[in-house]
Amino acid sequence: MPVPSIRFGRTGLVVSRLALGTMTFGLQTEESVAQTILDKATDAGINLLDVADVYPLGGDQKSAGRTEEIVGRWLKAAPGRRQRNIVATKAVGVMGPLAWDQGASRKHLLDAIDASLRRLDTDYVDLYQLHSDDPNTPLDETLEALDVIVRSGRARYVGVSNFLAWRLARAIGRSETLRLVKFVSVQPRYSLLFREIERELLPLCVEEGLAVIPYNPLAGGMLTGKYAKGSAPAAGTRFTLGTAAGRYQDRYWNDRVFDAVGRLEQIADEAGIPLATLAVAWVMAQPAITAPLLGASKPEQLDATIAAASLTLEPALMKELEEATHEFRMGDSPR
Repeated sequence: MPVPSIRFGRTGLVVSRLALGTMTFGLQTEESVAQTILDKATDAGINLLDVADVYPLGGDQKSAGRTEEIVGRWLKAAPGRRQRNIVATKAVGVMGPLAWDQGASRKHLLDAIDASLRRLDTDYVDLYQLHSDDPNTPLDETLEALDVIVRSGRARYVGVSNFLAWRLARAIGRSETLRLVKFVSVQPRYSLLFREIERELLPLCVEEGLAVIPYNPLAGGMLTGKYAKGSAPAAGTRFTLGTAAGRYQDRYWNDRVFDAVGRLEQIADEAGIPLATLAVAWVMAQPAITAPLLGASKPEQLDATIAAASLTLEPALMKELEEATHEFRMGDSPR
């Protein structure tokens, strides 16, 4: 059964209900394997591909851009492949040694989009996103640069990632006031083990009609159940991968998370559903979510996550998952 489609927020764009994240390509995953992953995802009906100029994850300035190049070569390898896929990339991260080789200034964004287009070997991207907020650049300057990019045809839509709700609301207001291009999507971290965005960001997205394409739905692999409490992080995973290792260990490698995974494994076993499938299906079941980003370093890892697209969770099971992970909604009132 192919992955179904969904409208991308309030836009006229229609995309697959699942998206493919590519940040492993070029370091954790070699190019030939990455191509197989892309083939498998698109054969299943996934047409939304997410990249970033700084990828691969865990790399440095020397490897930055490699993932876009890999995806670009794959897009060019078959006739019509570019037209059949929705390509999203991101900018703001460090891409060079100079002070203006990063951030959301007009200088950097106009340079960054051209560099991404060269690496992707395409005339335009469908979605151009700010990878993170840049507090050192006025929002008006950033929005004006993005407006130039869209009006020039180098991007069709613009979005954000890793934005706080109040900053996103402020940006939307400034776009409306200045009559500039508006953000149409948000890419936040979201999973059963990280639910903070339910408090403010997701309600804002519903109110504004923004598409939500969350990353880390498996919490860096924790929600596959392959890691054991008390063990050391395995080599070749995100928890030991270059510059990303410390970040992922800080996020998830602690007793609180392992205890929660243990509870979720029991729920999954009782339901007869692989934990990875259950975790992605739970994210998809949240009303504000458009398309979770599936990450993979091996093609076979997509089997369990793609299966979530054809799974409907019963209310009783949703309640169990809610109760098992409620502690990860920071800011809730005591119960």
